[in-house]
Amino acid sequence: MISQPVVQPLPAVAQADAAQVEAAVDQTDAADPAPRSAASLAALVDAQPQHELSRELTCLAGAIYFESKSEPLEGQLAVGRVIVARTKSGRYPTSYCGVVYQPSQFSFIRGNGMPGINKGSQDWHEAVALAQIADAGSWQSPVEGALSFHAASVSPGWRMKRVARVGNHVFYR
Repeated sequence: MISQPVVQPLPAVAQADAAQVEAAVDQTDAADPAPRSAASLAALVDAQPQHELSRELTCLAGAIYFESKSEPLEGQLAVGRVIVARTKSGRYPTSYCGVVYQPSQFSFIRGNGMPGINKGSQDWHEAVALAQIADAGSWQSPVEGALSFHAASVSPGWRMKRVARVGNHVFYR
């Protein structure tokens, strides 16, 4: 039986008491309007500003949306963190769009484009918030360092170290 990992906030948040966490959710600065911490991933998602995204964050949000919109928030964040990790690995393109549009990596990419997105949907708003969180590294995921994932319903036989299963995806380093 595969147990699902418990997603924990970053250590600074884990050590704060409830009153400190509540206060931290409200803290922002003028240069970075995103909250610095929250009591839960859902609270952090809800607190993210919804504004026009850069092309790079749109690519990251699109990948989260198409790969994992039916997953729990932790699973969606895990997908985003894999894309962020790939850009820093030296083995993949250094931009989110480069990773997402790299040939044969994501099945939702068709002819160098993404399908249409209902940008008024709750799924899109969550994907945008999770892209911002993944990009900023403001919530720790149990898949930190993972560079690959697949649906749990398939067994590709990869010879990589399994990191975790989150929702319906299995993540590898």
